[in-house]
Amino acid sequence: MSNSVTFNDFYQVPDLSFDINKLRSDLEVILKKSKYQTLGISNFAAIPMNKIPGDDNSIKGHNVRGIYWTKPDETGKEVKRDKPIDESKYTELTEEFKNTYFEEVYKILRSKFKLGRVRILLKEPRSTLSWHKDPEPRLHIPIITNPGCKMVIEDVAKHMPADGKVWITNNTRYHNFFNGGEQNRIHIVACMLENRFN
Repeated sequence: MSNSVTFNDFYQVPDLSFDINKLRSDLEVILKKSKYQTLGISNFAAIPMNKIPGDDNSIKGHNVRGIYWTKPDETGKEVKRDKPIDESKYTELTEEFKNTYFEEVYKILRSKFKLGRVRILLKEPRSTLSWHKDPEPRLHIPIITNPGCKMVIEDVAKHMPADGKVWITNNTRYHNFFNGGEQNRIHIVACMLENRFN
């Protein structure tokens, strides 16, 4: 019997990376003019990078979070939370990201992938997300992280370093993310409208 771990649900995109120093520098600029939305979830927050053109409500409340499934108690019964979102309508960069390095990153990502919502997601220190699954995979670009930050998909945990590289994770399987460090974890996270894991 083998004890080897496979990372089939984590895909590092080859030949695509971004300048981590520029991302961190422009993140500081963004945080001076934008506030994280807490979405009613403790230790978790988001800043939407894109929206439905002309629809400011598309980046508020439940539209920032979106539908997911979870097994919240000992019964193990799956329940649906929140509401479905038409990810394909999210095509306009929000104003605060224009004329920043994030705009360049967004344009490059959209030229290479079919994307829905793109958000800056924050996970506070010593906290975790629920055990859940999403309707589609996610693209990640870690901006600030630490060795205690890991994503767990089913039974496999992986740290994604903040080195400018792009990851795609199979969020259609049960997963969570925990930050076991003592600093915020901040990633660009995009909903993928194509599933490389099928």
